[in-house]
Amino acid sequence: MLNPFIQKIEARFSLSDADKRALTHASASVRVFSPRTDLISEGDTPDHVHLIQSGFACRYKVLPGGGRSIVGYLIPGDLCDLNVAILGAMDHNIGTLGACDVVRIPRTVIDSLMDSSPVLHRALRWAGLVDEAILREWLVSMGRRSADQQIAHLFCEFLIRFQAVGLATENSYGLPLTQTDLGDTTGLSSVHVNRVLQELRATGLLVFQRGRVTLPNVEAIQAFAGFNPNYLHLRPKGGSHSVG
Repeated sequence: MLNPFIQKIEARFSLSDADKRALTHASASVRVFSPRTDLISEGDTPDHVHLIQSGFACRYKVLPGGGRSIVGYLIPGDLCDLNVAILGAMDHNIGTLGACDVVRIPRTVIDSLMDSSPVLHRALRWAGLVDEAILREWLVSMGRRSADQQIAHLFCEFLIRFQAVGLATENSYGLPLTQTDLGDTTGLSSVHVNRVLQELRATGLLVFQRGRVTLPNVEAIQAFAGFNPNYLHLRPKGGSHSVG
């Protein structure tokens, strides 16, 4: 299996052999986490950066009443807490949704990678900026898109992100999410999420069953959701990213 971290970065940056060796070495030690397990909790002061090698995880906040708000998803190739050391402590939790292979990279190794290579420095900064761009797009969805557009937009986002690391076909990918997870992401009740999914199925825009998403007509669901992948900043070197 290709290293998803390198695969993701190489879609945007030209890495030297030395850069790839350094990233491979940094991500060599993998630990397996069970589904629904916290990797790090709010208030912790991490001295390692977590890298998702396989599986699916999320950033989330727990509300005073016990409710959960998911504020980001982490897929293979994503760094979970790159800049937390600057802030001093975690202000949210990171937990697995399905089983995950996770690499814990010492903060000193991350600093060394950034100091040793201008390209890796830019690439790691880019990764953090993309996280911020995704959050901005989610805020637009919460504030301005209807419930069915919100969920359609999220499924469109997953398609592009999974394709970037070789984990999706032209219109299909695995997704270990429940309707409760989708509700915690969009602020909708599980009943409302169920109704939206039924509507998207009825219009032929979505098939979501047994942990697999299929978008029968990618262009149609992107148009319906008002989806433009520019905020993901995954345009390959020397070319333009296809929306369809």
